[in-house]
Amino acid sequence: MNTSSPIDARRAEVVRALSRVLPAHALLARSEDTIPYECDGLTAYRNRALAVALPETEQQVAAVLQACHALGVPVVARGAGTGLSGGAMPHSEGVTLSLAKFNRIVRIDPLSCTALVQAGVRNLAISEAAAPHGLYYAPDPSSQIACTIGGNIAENSGGVHCLKYGLTLHNVLQVRGFTVEGEPVSFGSQALDSPGLDLLPLVVGSEGMLAVVTEVMVKLVPKPQLARCIMASFADIEAAGEAVAAVIAAGIIPAGLELMDKRMTAAVEDFVHAGYDLDAAAILLCESDGTPEEVGEEIERMSAVLRAAGATRIEVSRDEAQRQKFWSGRKNAFPASGRISPDYMCMDSTIPRKRLAEILRAIEAMEQQYGLRCANVFHAGDGNLHPLILFDANDPDQLHRCELFGADILETSVRLGGTVTGEHGVGVEKLNSMCVQFSPEEREQMFALKRAFDPNEGLNPGKVIPTLQRCAEYGKLTVLRGLLPFPDLPRF
Repeated sequence: MNTSSPIDARRAEVVRALSRVLPAHALLARSEDTIPYECDGLTAYRNRALAVALPETEQQVAAVLQACHALGVPVVARGAGTGLSGGAMPHSEGVTLSLAKFNRIVRIDPLSCTALVQAGVRNLAISEAAAPHGLYYAPDPSSQIACTIGGNIAENSGGVHCLKYGLTLHNVLQVRGFTVEGEPVSFGSQALDSPGLDLLPLVVGSEGMLAVVTEVMVKLVPKPQLARCIMASFADIEAAGEAVAAVIAAGIIPAGLELMDKRMTAAVEDFVHAGYDLDAAAILLCESDGTPEEVGEEIERMSAVLRAAGATRIEVSRDEAQRQKFWSGRKNAFPASGRISPDYMCMDSTIPRKRLAEILRAIEAMEQQYGLRCANVFHAGDGNLHPLILFDANDPDQLHRCELFGADILETSVRLGGTVTGEHGVGVEKLNSMCVQFSPEEREQMFALKRAFDPNEGLNPGKVIPTLQRCAEYGKLTVLRGLLPFPDLPRF
């Protein structure tokens, strides 16, 4: 008598199909082998795929997609797993397609200031390879030592220098990959313009829902002759928020403009000893880069603006080592938070710059409401927030309160004129909050776009776009919280 479960039978069927197109070492199906892939950086949510495929060539990627398409098996593409919204969480009836072995830098072209790289190449590795030519890749998410360019494409990642140099979208020329059916597809162009409709902006930030990316051409920029960083202290968060707006209003676009509150400053100072002001309610890191003359002038102008906005202390990096030290604290905000709490959930929303103080004060009130601490670090220059809610995932009640806290931050951001995500994506984490920001008609347009690329929803299904039913149910739950109740949506 056959005692295997339907899921075991399905797994066996999928493994047989993939075994015909992949070598044995490139296919994982045993429980102990697939467990490491059950989540991304959002560890509160986990799932187990039927199998994990690790192709080594584009032909194998195409073959895996074709086999899965023929069987009606969902596919979730995965990079380094550093994402923070559950975008790479596996589908329980699907295959995880890892691009980890696509880690080759095909070429660096110093004349055109471009790099052609495979999707599994680490973000920082691009700059390291370009350094001998005096070039680097500008987007620098905090996870750049580990995150891959394919994952950056999926989430449209930014980093501390995104204010001046832009997000991933602004630094990518062309993307190659495969459709859900395993057909080759290309977006963008090496030229200044691409023929036909420019679909590259659709793919960048689409969270693996439209195509599987295998190769990317990125822009490189000249390494500045000099960079210096200001550390400015403020006695209250309102003054820090006003200082951010004042810098931009003065016509200055810093290379970086970051804000950390007192709790975050204390956590990172204990971790990296960057020399931060522990008495300040908030500190700003403001960087200038360019020629020595440009930097000198801009540092002087920014310092004057910051003093006028109420800075209680201003310190300018005296050399490259101290500049790197200033930024090491900001770059290590996440691991530093891990030292003061068993777990943390990093939120990601965007608000108008002028409302930074409002959201910080709102978060302070939420700490009391939900009984949890929150450490705040922001890409202040473009209003991208990264509050880190501190909790213990082993306590189901704390996890529940953390989820409510996170949703409140996202939806408060929307009410302040912002959005529920900036650079971490929607994934599974922000599905409910998408119901608050977007109308049923807007969400249907998103589904229509998804169907144009992937009619049967075979790529990363269940992510990013909430269903009508989900939003209806979420509307019922949020009536008492004063959020949108969705009274006109039909119930199923």
